[in-house]
Amino acid sequence: MAETGLEIVKDEFQQIMEHITNGDNFLLSGGAGSGKTYSLVEIIRQVIKDNPTAKVACMTYTNAAVKEIEERVNHENLNVTTIHDFLWDNIKNYQKELKYGLIQLINDPAQTKVKIDAIASIDANYFDELEDGIQYKEFVRLKEGIISHDEVLLIANYIFMYYPKICDILKDRFKFIFIDEYQDTHKEVVDIFLTQLKQSKKKNIIGFFGDAMQAIYPDTIGDLDAYKGSQSGEVKEVKKEQNRRNPRLVYDLANRLRVHTDGLIQTHSNDLNAPNMINGIVKEGNIKFIYSNDGDLQKVRNYLGWDFSNSEATKELNLTHNLIAGKAGFGTLMEIYDRDRIVELKKKITTEIKDRNLVIPDNATFGEVIDQVNLRINPGTVMGQFLTNNMALYQTARNYPFAIFSKIYLDKDQLLDDKKQDKNDDNKKGSKRDNLIKHLFKIQNNIFLYQNKQYNEFLRVTDYRHRLTSIAHKKLLKQNISQLVNVGDKTIEQIIIEADEKGIALIDDNLSRFITEKEYVFNRVKDVKFSEFQNLYNYLEGLTPFSTQHKTKGDEFDNVIVILDNGRWNDYNFEYLFLNSGTESVLRRTQKIFYVCCTRAKENLAVYFHNPSNAVVQKAKVWFGEDNVIPLM
Repeated sequence: MAETGLEIVKDEFQQIMEHITNGDNFLLSGGAGSGKTYSLVEIIRQVIKDNPTAKVACMTYTNAAVKEIEERVNHENLNVTTIHDFLWDNIKNYQKELKYGLIQLINDPAQTKVKIDAIASIDANYFDELEDGIQYKEFVRLKEGIISHDEVLLIANYIFMYYPKICDILKDRFKFIFIDEYQDTHKEVVDIFLTQLKQSKKKNIIGFFGDAMQAIYPDTIGDLDAYKGSQSGEVKEVKKEQNRRNPRLVYDLANRLRVHTDGLIQTHSNDLNAPNMINGIVKEGNIKFIYSNDGDLQKVRNYLGWDFSNSEATKELNLTHNLIAGKAGFGTLMEIYDRDRIVELKKKITTEIKDRNLVIPDNATFGEVIDQVNLRINPGTVMGQFLTNNMALYQTARNYPFAIFSKIYLDKDQLLDDKKQDKNDDNKKGSKRDNLIKHLFKIQNNIFLYQNKQYNEFLRVTDYRHRLTSIAHKKLLKQNISQLVNVGDKTIEQIIIEADEKGIALIDDNLSRFITEKEYVFNRVKDVKFSEFQNLYNYLEGLTPFSTQHKTKGDEFDNVIVILDNGRWNDYNFEYLFLNSGTESVLRRTQKIFYVCCTRAKENLAVYFHNPSNAVVQKAKVWFGEDNVIPLM
């Protein structure tokens, strides 16, 4: 507690504990680097100490965050989970209500998120014969009563809305419910805790922790402005204004970015041992705005002089994976998964068939269907140019049976899902990688572990482990993996075959099924050099300096360079950012992603803008200081 004259100023911890004493729901708003997780942990410890018999629930956004909080507060009365797991755990036993609620959602014409393909409505007894009832898994099959992440939020909101008794049970179970990174949750989650639970007269306290300025994901709540206030029943906001991560120049820049948003302005920490302090004085740090007309990023990297080989200390932040793919060396794979215009053509053809109620012969080829639909493709369009430039690929695709080809789906998430900032991060739950990419990861993981002398882990994961019954087998394994390591210019198909023959990573049913059912995709990928996949592996495992700007939220690095290129993504515009102009939604979205990126820096921050207007440069001089605006011509 600090004292200023006769005024006693309470810190945020004391303010929150007063709200808890008064029975109020609360919100701790803290800027980047303010130590919100530290405050969350301290509050959990205090409420457990003050209420030794009470159960405390803590929900957060990622499994990595769950693990961190569990390690910092090890207590039997604390239940830490992701939000989805928490909600499912509290509704999964009410199967009658779940079945009824799911039927109501499916039959509701006002909502489109929970639907069974080609079925307008279902009977009240549709799910009665399910042997295992409604289940929550990593994939969705509504016909079989299997729901996934999106559906569990909607059905949980329905259950708590229409069954107040279940609200009573939840409040009896947990006296305290804390939600970390609240801005990344969906509106349905906030509705459950701040609207539906009000039906119950029982008492409990809901606490939210987060930062509205870091709400960078689509379709999330973003802020709690509609719920905040000083009146009874409203959420009481407490602001955490100290910065423990960033040097002064960085958080001063961040303050300029948010001064016209929510007015949360940061200052240095009162903790003399905070990471951004040296001998009780906040670090000054370095910020640079660099621009050029040639777009030569290597020139920028040379100017900065940072060690870009140290991926744990230095990060280059780009807006999209597409902007990174070429730099990181996996451009061909990205081209296949993200810009295959023949698969895009298939989608157009399928839509035409549905819209025109066309009857397609069972044995028709993709080419015959194209001719039957008679869809004109303008040679001047992106798709037309792709087909012209890839005529051999197009002719091959035309020969595939349409019944098989129509089921092919390509998306960059099948290639890129589970990206990590460094090798110590946990992968996300619920990978969207397809079975071919999963198999290639299995092969490269064996190679990586062996190359890095992690022999025990290598022996644990290799498929050869079942054959290790003699010294001779171990010698043969060493010979086999040593030969596999030297991939040279071998293709992905060659390495798959070798890894199978050498017993390192056997071709399993999942890969065999993929090759059969998605032959077109496999034929495109198989001829890519395996060394390109190794580049992708290194990127996804956080072993390169590259990262997308969205993924980096929550992390911190000594050196950060932010590349201001929207990559033809119309949701962002970095010129709007500097000129405070343009569409309001695009401007706010861009402000937030830029704020998140800048506040990752613990020592040095650089921002690069290719070919900016004079107005942008002049604004940069205001934000960064004239001496810190560097033209590289």
